Amino acid sequence: MPMASAMTYPTRTMALLLAAATLTTAQPAGAQQPAPPPAGEQVIVPEVARREVKLPRFPSKDFEASLFVGTYSAQNFGASFVYGARLGYFLTEDFFAEATYGSTEVSDEDFRQILPGGIFPQPKQTLSYYNLSLGYNLLPGEVFFGSGVAKASAFYVIAGVGTTRFLEQRPQTLNFGFGMRLLFTDRFALQVDVRDHVFSLDLLGRRESTQNLELTAGASYYF
Repeated sequence: MPMASAMTYPTRTMALLLAAATLTTAQPAGAQQPAPPPAGEQVIVPEVARREVKLPRFPSKDFEASLFVGTYSAQNFGASFVYGARLGYFLTEDFFAEATYGSTEVSDEDFRQILPGGIFPQPKQTLSYYNLSLGYNLLPGEVFFGSGVAKASAFYVIAGVGTTRFLEQRPQTLNFGFGMRLLFTDRFALQVDVRDHVFSLDLLGRRESTQNLELTAGASYYF
């Protein structure tokens, strides 16, 4: 009997250990862990009241309106005061298109001292022109006023075609030249232009090509 009792003790000990392990790892059927949320799904949804926001509209400032005055030197008839207006549009940072109107009065006083009655029906005749040109900012840079103030500037070249109206004639006109623009603010600038207007005239029974230089200064507004 002592032999049988000694043999059953380890068996009971192993049975108790197995029963304890089974009770520890066992879980009720209704206490299953929830499945993890799908990838990318927001776990916490904030309850924030949304409001509509109107984005501000900033002006593009691609358009340029300017007025100018200066001197128009008509070939064979001397220099005279000229004035006009320009409307430009910047296609890119470097290229811009420009429409120009200018007007001046041309005199034949020098010819009247030689030819009785002069060349024109009246001593002074109005000359006006319309041009459509394309410009290119060749040398953008800055102009310094002292040591602490600098303003943006640009040296540009420009050329185009148009029409000149003079003495009931309307010859086609080619214009080309260069200029410099100095921007004091984002909307205001001063500029100086030198341009040559080339067209043909028939005044004394013979048509000839004329070179007419123009020097102007103006103020521009960007919008």
